[in-house]
Amino acid sequence: MLGVICTAQQSKPMQPLPPPRPVPLVSPEVHADGSVTFRFRAPNAVDVKLALEGADPASMQKDDRGVWTMTTAPLAPDYYGYDFVADGVRLIDPENPLLKPNLLETQSQVHVPGPSALPWELNDVPHGVVHHHFYRSAVAGDDRDYYVYTPPGYDPASKEPYPVLYLLHGFGDDASGWTAVGRANVILDNLIARGQAKSMIVVMPLGYGAMEFVRLGWEAWTHAEMRDRNFENFREILLNEVMPQVEGQYRIKKDRNARAIGGLSMGGSESLLTGLNNLDKFSWIGAFSSGGIPEDFQKDFPTLDAKANQQLHLLWIACGTGDQLITLNRSLRQWLKAKGVKATETEIPGMHTWMVWRRNLAEFAPLLFR
Repeated sequence: MLGVICTAQQSKPMQPLPPPRPVPLVSPEVHADGSVTFRFRAPNAVDVKLALEGADPASMQKDDRGVWTMTTAPLAPDYYGYDFVADGVRLIDPENPLLKPNLLETQSQVHVPGPSALPWELNDVPHGVVHHHFYRSAVAGDDRDYYVYTPPGYDPASKEPYPVLYLLHGFGDDASGWTAVGRANVILDNLIARGQAKSMIVVMPLGYGAMEFVRLGWEAWTHAEMRDRNFENFREILLNEVMPQVEGQYRIKKDRNARAIGGLSMGGSESLLTGLNNLDKFSWIGAFSSGGIPEDFQKDFPTLDAKANQQLHLLWIACGTGDQLITLNRSLRQWLKAKGVKATETEIPGMHTWMVWRRNLAEFAPLLFR
């Protein structure tokens, strides 16, 4: 007789179901009048503020679902960086995929659209191409990158070379700053399509001579020796590594009369330090909200005098009137006048923000190579 042995299967304990995902928020929500509603879910936070580029942090209000909300007054059409400050901690907007990359303080971005006449608005015009390159820097001892904008109609097989603008970012930015945030390629597309700017190649390198400089954060500027080494190494990297590479890869005029350099904040100082001390290589120089150089201008520009006017087609110095660096920039302009060096001065309303620097580029680029 066969016996049947039955083994009772032990039932596994039920695994708890994951909590239901909250309904996604709409943030940011741009309204027809240009005002923007920001929403941030943080039910356990005690205090949340909106930190919007160009404005003081503003308190948000929490509802019974733990969602913090704030609606701004109508904003001028532009791209704005922002983040949330929850109990003192800065956070990006988790509902918004549009980021403002930065090595120190990555933020979210919101676009308040405007008329097509604005130079940073995407229009139905011929578009250039943004190329991304990587290389090993012998000066810095690291791997780094740079971006190159080629204008609409650029043909690598053609023999006609183009003038070039070396466009430098600010402290905290990476090499993508002028395209990802500054909209430089869109601005150039629009200006060229309207006949307001010459077709040009734009080279946007990584702006640090030493990466340990940016790793110190804003404390870096208190280390004078490291600051000077950062500027000196960057100049060597640009002149002896980046420029030979791009001039070998692209149809670029190897003529100082067709070579410009410009930049914002730290990049503005690098443009001045590199350009004014190498007038055999650059004849167009632009500095937007320059910062980082001390007011001992004679030390940084030891040979600069009125003879430079014979070599400079343009020395363009700009700053926002609400920028803390306005005093430094005015002092620089006064020193240049005392040395007999001619400079084009421009001040526009605004703080130390990309809203100012987009406008600076849109004004500076049409002046080049005329």
